[in-house]
This record gives sequence, C-alpha cells and structure tokens, in this order.
Amino acid sequence: METKKKYRTALYCRLSRDDGDKVESDSIVAQKHMLEDYCALNPEFTIISLYADDGYTGTNFNRPDFQRMLTDIEKGEIDCVIVKDLSRFGRDYIDIGFYLERYFPAKGVRFVAINDNVDSLKGPYDMMLPLKNVFNAQYAKDTSDKVRKSFHAKMRRGEFVSAFPPYGYAKDEGNKNRFVVDPEAAKNVLKIFEGAASGMSQRKIADLLNKEGVLSPIEYKHSKGIPLSVNKKYRGTCYWSDSAVARILKNEMYLGRMVSNRYPSDEMHGKHRLAPRGEWIIVEGTHEPIVSPELWDAAHRSVAQRRNRKPQQEKTGLFSGFLRCGDCGCALVKMGGHSKRYFCCAYKAYGAAACTKHAINEDVLSDAVLSDLNMMIGQVKHLSDLAEKACAKKKQPHHQGAAAHHVSAMISRVRRLKRTVYEEYRAGAVTRLEYVRQKAEYDKQESELLRESERRTDDTAHREESSEQPWVDNLVRLGKLETLDRDVLKETVREIHVYDDGRLELHYLFRQG
Repeated sequence: METKKKYRTALYCRLSRDDGDKVESDSIVAQKHMLEDYCALNPEFTIISLYADDGYTGTNFNRPDFQRMLTDIEKGEIDCVIVKDLSRFGRDYIDIGFYLERYFPAKGVRFVAINDNVDSLKGPYDMMLPLKNVFNAQYAKDTSDKVRKSFHAKMRRGEFVSAFPPYGYAKDEGNKNRFVVDPEAAKNVLKIFEGAASGMSQRKIADLLNKEGVLSPIEYKHSKGIPLSVNKKYRGTCYWSDSAVARILKNEMYLGRMVSNRYPSDEMHGKHRLAPRGEWIIVEGTHEPIVSPELWDAAHRSVAQRRNRKPQQEKTGLFSGFLRCGDCGCALVKMGGHSKRYFCCAYKAYGAAACTKHAINEDVLSDAVLSDLNMMIGQVKHLSDLAEKACAKKKQPHHQGAAAHHVSAMISRVRRLKRTVYEEYRAGAVTRLEYVRQKAEYDKQESELLRESERRTDDTAHREESSEQPWVDNLVRLGKLETLDRDVLKETVREIHVYDDGRLELHYLFRQG
C-alpha cells in the first residue's frame, strides 16, 4: 500500500476590521479551529506553525506573519499552506495569481483553500478561481471607497476624523468628532506664537520650553494616559525640538478652522501624500481658536524674515549623514565659518541637559579617517587582483530580483485577463458595456505596470553606468588613498561615532579582520 506524503503545513489566518470582515465567523480563533479540524481529518498534513495577521488588510501582502511564512518557505521548512478561503489569503487578484500560479508551484508548495474547494495537488485551478479573486478584490475596493466617502462627508461638515487632536486641544466628551480647548496646553501654544512674533528662533523657543520643564506634545499625551505609540529616541523626556515648534507654527487649526485631507490616499492601498493646498478641506469656525489672526500673521512674518536672512545652503558636505554622537546617538552638525569648521552634537535640539558638545575639527576628522582607511588598505594582500575581480563583477549584467519578476508576472497576468474578457464578450457571456469597462481597467493596470517595469530597468541601467569609481583606479595605481571624498566614504564607511574625549569609532561597510 502506497504511503501518502506527509506535508509540513502552515496554517494561515487573516482578519481586518477595515474591510468589512465579520468578527464572529471569521475571527482568528474561529479560523484556527477550522484549519486544525481539517488537518485532524486529513493526517497527511503535519502542522508546523500557525501564521496569523490580525487587523491587516487583504489588499496587499505586506503583513508581518505572511512575510514570516514566506521566509520559512524559503528556508524549506514549509511545503503546504492551508487557509479558510481565498479572501483570508488576500483580496488583490493580481498578487494572489502570482503566489498561486508562480511562486508556490516554483517552491513546490501545496496550497489549500478549504471553503473554495481549492487544492493544488488535485489539479490545475478551476476557471472560477480568477473570478473569485476579482470579486474579493472588488469587495475590498468597494468597502474602501465607502469608508473614504464617509470620511470626506465628515470632513466637509467640519468634523474631526483623525485619532488625536492637535496639541492645545482635547476631544469633546460629548462628540468625538469635535474638540475643545485644553487650557494647560493652549497657554504653551500661545507662548510659542508670541515668541515667534517677537523674533525668537524656533530653536530658542524650544530651549525656553525645555528650561521651564514644559512637557513636549508627545510626553504631554502620555501624561494624560493616551496610549500613543512613538518611535522616538528620547522616550520618557520632556524635550522640545525646533521641528516640534515649527509644526505648531504651521498648524492652521489654532485659528479655529478644521483642516482635513492634507495627506489623502487616492487608491485602496496607495501611499499617503501631501496634497496641494487647493485639495485640502478647510471649514471655518468649527472650534474655539487659540491664536488670533493678528498674532498668526505677526508670527509668520517674523519667521519669513528670519528665513530670508539665512545664507544659501552649501552643497552636500563631505561627512553629511555619516557622523553620530558616540554617547547619545544624535547626528553631528557642522558649525563655524570657512576658516575653522567643526562638527558638534545636535543635542541642543532636545535640551541642554541631553548631552555634551562632542566637538571635532573637520580637518582633524578628515585626516584621521583617511589614515585609518589607508591602514586597513595596507593590510590587504593582492590589492590589484581583488580590484580587477571587483571590476569584472560590476561589468556583469544585473539579474532581475524577485520584485522585477513579480512585476513581469503581473503584466502577463493582466494581458491574459484582457484576452479572457474579450473571448467572453465574443461568446456573448458579457455585455459590450461590461467588456469596455473591464478592458479599460486592465489597460490602466497594464500601463502602470509597464511604467514600473521601465523604472526598474532605468534604475538598473543607472547603477551599471554609475558603477565606475575613479578613486578605485588611483587606489590600484598608488596602493593607497591620497584624498578623501564622498564617493570613497559611501563605498567604505557606514557610520562614524565621535566621543567627547575626541575618540573616533569607524563602522565600515566591509568586514574587518
């Protein structure tokens, strides 16, 4: 009797509160029990791990546990994936097609969608599968459009639709879509505008607030028990920065007007972008103002005058982006004039007590880095041979990565769908109106994918053209570096840490020792 193959199985569950999923029937726990029961009735499946993305949309595959599952597939630990149905796997029919028709077969992974009677081991996918994927994608798109329209209607009524009101306001307990003045924070907002109007710089205003021990907007929210997740180096501090002051000075809500739709997303899972001011939704008189129009104008006139007095920015400096304080981790900024330039820690943006100066002269820094690089180069044997091999490797054509293959697969799939809908139209299965609508949608998708493919090709060509580095030829010819420039730094150095005692710590891009 033939023994059935044992499949190392991944159980995948997904739930999103935003795309209309029913919590009772599609909860993560309910999906998990269903998948485990299915495996119990089919002993060829050996459960290796459960992967669950709770609260993630199905319109893209940038989900933490889905990506973890792909990593385990790449490691060879998984050769079967089971889901409740296709909508739990995803709702973007193009990406679903890539995984089901290209990626999983290439990796030898069996795919099972229980409720849709899909099992890749039992033969090719049926003809209804692409249609189910389209329905799932359309369902998510329709729900997303409804949510967006609902939000826009609220915005036009002057209602607040974001999670947190701006610093200086609190949500109205009787109406979460409106807010009222928070007197404790509002007095600091006034202080910022009055300071700017009097000619103070944003840095000086921040220093003043820090000296007075005023909690920053984020720490103030924490003190009020608001569970705000923050990716900030100085957690637990009360430091104000000049950028925080600048954000307050630019916020028109302090004039008593509701400003919405500044960062819209036009597509279902498109990126948020800063819209032109003409696209903002501004409703006057929605709440009590903190700042008068006269004070607003005076503050902005003063800021504009200070900006006009600033000298024109120089080109990118030699060490720009490479220097970090060895103690607090802040970037180092350039100070001084043309004759004596030096770098120091930007700690003052977070208050004078945050760190110390960590000053270092630019010429001393440049000589030290050049000397250390040459010492490392001096330890390399057969430098010419290594350089020739590196050059030969750079001249080899770049192979397309997984992302490029994905784009190519999606282009093929869209073209196949276009042919299919045309054949259905010729056979009388769809009306001319429906055919025209679907064809226009596929044409749009194909055009966007072709642009993406061209962009990737241009990027690859640019990398190949820019791979030649003149300093490499000089290095091979002289056996050492004579000067230090940004090309050398970008090719060799990741970061340079500067300590208060003048000690340097260089972190290279290559392995040392």
